[in-house]
Amino acid sequence: MGNNINDKESLELARRVLHIEAKAVANLEAKIGQAFAKAVRLLAGMRGRVVVTGMGKSGLVGRKIAATLSSTGTPAIFLHPAEAVHGDLGMVSKRDAVIIISKSGRTLELQGIVPYIKLMGVPVIGLLGDADSALGEACDVVLDCSVDEEACPFDLAPTASTTATLAMGDALAVALLKVKGFRREDFAFLHPGGALGRHLRERIEDVMMKGDDIPLVEKRTFLPEVITEMSSKNLGATCVLDEEGRLWGIVTDGDLRRLMGRGVSSQDLRAEEFASRNPKTISPSALVTRAINIMETHNITVLPVVEDENRVVGIVHMHMLLKSGIAK
Repeated sequence: MGNNINDKESLELARRVLHIEAKAVANLEAKIGQAFAKAVRLLAGMRGRVVVTGMGKSGLVGRKIAATLSSTGTPAIFLHPAEAVHGDLGMVSKRDAVIIISKSGRTLELQGIVPYIKLMGVPVIGLLGDADSALGEACDVVLDCSVDEEACPFDLAPTASTTATLAMGDALAVALLKVKGFRREDFAFLHPGGALGRHLRERIEDVMMKGDDIPLVEKRTFLPEVITEMSSKNLGATCVLDEEGRLWGIVTDGDLRRLMGRGVSSQDLRAEEFASRNPKTISPSALVTRAINIMETHNITVLPVVEDENRVVGIVHMHMLLKSGIAK
């Protein structure tokens, strides 16, 4: 039977495993080159789905890669290669692309289906541990997922190799996400049942500060009163209204710092003399994700919420979204 090990030995073994697997992933960085770029182009240009296939542990990794692709805007399915030769190959269409996963590059079940996939004119991308193998030669693109050693003490059980392959799949998914312009809103649409999806479906009217909590001053308000209003509402900004009560501008902490930086601190200054004009705004019916995108794009942290005729009905701050978990 097995040998008993003490706590110290088990900890040392765990650290060794993590070190080997971390090294396997880190080594992938040097292998990212034109083959990876070609794979991304192929996958981004297809009109169908990504069909991911692999046997055993590689198959389990393939299922996760397919799930990650699907959840980030690239439709994907998993095809079991043993079932493929008994009819499931019909899941592959000429509009698709196929990703095959194999540590050895000699997986018999994959060798049995790749020729038929190639006859269909479907591009095949290999995530392989041996780029010079028979499967490597059959692929249109090979991404080298080889590792120096497995974390298994016998160098047998797929450990570091499956971790490296999984990381390569994540790299593909994220690159495709960027190429396709996949947004937070899209992620929310594909994850309606999760907490993140619920957050990202929320509208501004559900999270904005409103009523007496909105910092407001008029154009003619003097500097000390502006500072008092900003301090009392604790949002680092205040909306500035014109004579008709419509949004005219905004004063932020940044505006005050720039004012002081110029050596201007007169108590007789009015808001209209140092406020920023035409601030970015948002509608109360807009998705929260829209506010986040505006803030990130324009490097701002606060948005007045306006309705008809530029009337202020609320205000939203990035810190509110961070605290609620909506923004990350």
